Amino acid sequence: MKTGTQILSLCLVMLVLTTTPAFAASGPKAQVEETVEAVIALLKDKSLERDTRRDKIRRLIYARFDFQLMSQRTLSTNWKKASAEQKDRFVRLFSELLEWSYISRIEAYTNEKVEYLGEKLKKNRAQVDTFILSGGTEIPINYRLINKDDEWFVYDVIIEQISLISNYRSSYRTIVKNDGIDGLLVQMEQKIAELKASADKVETAS
Repeated sequence: MKTGTQILSLCLVMLVLTTTPAFAASGPKAQVEETVEAVIALLKDKSLERDTRRDKIRRLIYARFDFQLMSQRTLSTNWKKASAEQKDRFVRLFSELLEWSYISRIEAYTNEKVEYLGEKLKKNRAQVDTFILSGGTEIPINYRLINKDDEWFVYDVIIEQISLISNYRSSYRTIVKNDGIDGLLVQMEQKIAELKASADKVETAS
């Protein structure tokens, strides 16, 4: 049975799959389906060195995630209280934290099957409903996207009815209450440093 972290890692794989440049497909569901094979091919390409693969994944993430909107939704009411410098710093750290938290797990993708159930559109927002079939278990995943200039950008993912952004919002709200926004930023920097050090150890051992 997969742990919550493993399930989230599978979902982050699919987040990457939804963030390639726009194709001819018109809707968010069609765009998601059309990009899957190309990204899976990248993950399966054993000829790529680790750094090259990570760079390709990293560029996809940074090009197609709406980190600004993700950051606003994560800080919620604290976003309005933050200074411009704090906002910029939070967006940068939040995007880097997500990258270092999950990129190594994305690389561990092992042929889990993805089924697409449908899409819901409301003005410039959409939700694409899917599930991942892993070890005989169906894991429902809902992706929330925003349309900007005919391209769809991920800003949240709902895993078994639990929002990725809501999880971060809950923990960050407590930190801000106790230590302020600057205290949160310091803790984020420390966490990123720990993740980088852990990744370096893994690479050295491999």
